[in-house]
Amino acid sequence: MEINLLALSLGNCRLAIGSFAAGQLGPVTRVPHGQRGDWAARIRELWAPLADEPGAAVAAASVNPALDQPLEQAIERATGRKVLWIGKDIDLPIRVMTEEPQRTGVDRVLNIAAAHEQMGKACVVVDAGTAVTVDCCNDAGDFLGGAIAPGVSMMLDALHHGTAKLPRVDFDIPTEVFGRSTREAILQGVYHGTRGLVKESVERYATELGQWPEIIATGGDAPKLFEGWELIHAVSPDLAMYGIALAYADYHIKHGT
Repeated sequence: MEINLLALSLGNCRLAIGSFAAGQLGPVTRVPHGQRGDWAARIRELWAPLADEPGAAVAAASVNPALDQPLEQAIERATGRKVLWIGKDIDLPIRVMTEEPQRTGVDRVLNIAAAHEQMGKACVVVDAGTAVTVDCCNDAGDFLGGAIAPGVSMMLDALHHGTAKLPRVDFDIPTEVFGRSTREAILQGVYHGTRGLVKESVERYATELGQWPEIIATGGDAPKLFEGWELIHAVSPDLAMYGIALAYADYHIKHGT
């Protein structure tokens, strides 16, 4: 289905905005929440090429309920359209097999849905953003659950604020085997600690599934953490955009619209 859709993913720290024209995703814009005053202008900019296209619509997913209403208002000012919320107006595109599906982050589900659509088999999505999530689906695409851990910035902040002497350092890939300075030691712990979480989690998932799942990485810290690692099949920064588009397309197929 070739869709004309403005897709928005409202996260803990930023808003991602992308436009699908005839089913093709263009450049994705990310606006930190500290620049919320720019939302309407950025939305208007990405909506403009779609405004006169047939069936053009706006769909959004959110893990930050406090900002849902401000985002709705910005969308209506910029596009004159009502936003369709994934999980409320539009059903999730896959089954969620957690104990409380309604409390499972919609971003986690959409990432897995998009990855399964691409891979067509059991897979894992590692989302390295504010938090690090390591989620899994089976061959049928059912969301089975996963792991949630602090993200890179959260770990660096905690080490600084929770200790008397450790500095706050900017995240980077460690260059030495041994951390010979405090900065290098912190980077060693955060970098390899995160990758160790991923490796250990996926090994356990593989044992449960009876096969090794493909691993897709996304999120702002994914390139530094995972680019070039043989464990990772691909780094896909815009996975959530594809998940939103998939949910929107499935909704229209199911309802014959």
